[in-house]
Amino acid sequence: MPGTTPASGSTRSRWAGLAVLTLPVILTSMDVTILHIAIPTITRELTPSPSQTLWILDVYGFLLAGLLIVMGNAGDRIGRRRLLLIGAAVFGAASALAAFAPTPEALIAARALMGVGGATLMPSTLSLIRTMFADPAERTRAIGIWTACLAGGIALGPIIGGLLLEAFWWGSVFLVNVPVIAVLLGLAPRLVPEYRGPASSRLDALSVLLSFAAILPIVWAVKTAAEELALTPPALAALTAGVLAGVVFLLRQRRLPTPLVDVGLFADPRFSGAVLGAGLAMFSLVGVMLYSAQYLQLVEGLSPLAAAVATSPVMVFVGGMAVLASVLVRRLGHPLVFGAGAAVAAAGMLAFSRLPAGDGLVLAIVSSAFIGAGISPMMTLSTDVVVASAPPARSGAASALSETAGELGAALGIAVLGSIGTALYRSRVLGGVPGDIPAEAADAVGSSLGAALGVTGHLPAEAAAHLAALARQSFTDGLAAATLTGALILAAAAVLCPLLLRHGERPPPSADPAE
Repeated sequence: MPGTTPASGSTRSRWAGLAVLTLPVILTSMDVTILHIAIPTITRELTPSPSQTLWILDVYGFLLAGLLIVMGNAGDRIGRRRLLLIGAAVFGAASALAAFAPTPEALIAARALMGVGGATLMPSTLSLIRTMFADPAERTRAIGIWTACLAGGIALGPIIGGLLLEAFWWGSVFLVNVPVIAVLLGLAPRLVPEYRGPASSRLDALSVLLSFAAILPIVWAVKTAAEELALTPPALAALTAGVLAGVVFLLRQRRLPTPLVDVGLFADPRFSGAVLGAGLAMFSLVGVMLYSAQYLQLVEGLSPLAAAVATSPVMVFVGGMAVLASVLVRRLGHPLVFGAGAAVAAAGMLAFSRLPAGDGLVLAIVSSAFIGAGISPMMTLSTDVVVASAPPARSGAASALSETAGELGAALGIAVLGSIGTALYRSRVLGGVPGDIPAEAADAVGSSLGAALGVTGHLPAEAAAHLAALARQSFTDGLAAATLTGALILAAAAVLCPLLLRHGERPPPSADPAE
């Protein structure tokens, strides 16, 4: 039996509840990128292998994406606020474990547990907003604020990380989550009413297993191919297994009375365009921010704090455009605003791919700001279309689909774009390493730019300067290839997604002079 529907409360109580719901959104999105600024320090302190470094970065996103659909359905059954509180407790505890992790393996495990907790938070917040704000115009503004917090958290991550690393040890980038979670646990029961959907059927365990069997092997195959610089037989087998599991998963959803993924929703081209846009937007944004943090610190030589300050324009543009998108769409319509945003982001990504191996600070800042300004309305509009298209009883599952697309896009952005850059970096730098460098040192040079610069500290001055220049040039070559790929993907989104969104789109109302 559904609890009290938040939409029946006063306007003041609804917006107060929204303020509380933005807390987990900021935290979970911030955690996607906060490691980008901290990974050079963590690499130096914990000395993870190249594969472990990638898992530290994206195991959170993979678990988040893999569980979002499951948790969205669970929230409809057990209560969305209850799921929110459970997930917040898990996320806070895992953050504390990550802060004091003594080894790379322990940090990976803690990050995985954070992903489990985060997967309960995202669909709970968005589905609660869907039921709290029944009025379409009010809901669009609320989702705009929600998306501003989501995108702002992504941009805020490196800034908060830089400030913390300037004063504390690397674990502080995780420990900062704990007091915010404590505030959430205290305020949510008072300000966020419960809502439970009418669904009573059990979750299909086989569908849950198939969803993991589809996502994780594909990601592992991509990461392994980049590390080995070849599509090895194990990677090819994992890729094949993942694709087959995905096909079986989709076929099974069509036969279930209450599926994990309501495949019928994708019959609406606007829904499909919105979900596709959300995934491609996050794919590009998170991938480029991974390179931005490393470029500013390891190529431009900025401290973590200075690098964080250099990324602040991105946060301003992302947050501002997320709020402005709800105004623009009322005048111009979803397709035009979405397409323009994707085109602006693609142009910014193309400019970012031209960064030199030095003296590229201004170009990095300006191009990143354009990327954020273009992607922000894409995320806002995608979420708005997805949530508005679902009935209240299935809003948890529908919002989980939107968030799954975004989080899976973020995880794949790190894996795919990160792997493209890593593969090109390894091939370039290992091809130019002097023959008199020991084999162990050469392996370290090939693992990452940070490791290569660490090796230079043990070489004579002339050899160190040569190796540092080679490593930085190899890194920017990899950056160029990865971000050019992202630019092409965004350019395709600028054409394809508006075409899908145009189906059934009502023309925007004429501007009201009184506004």
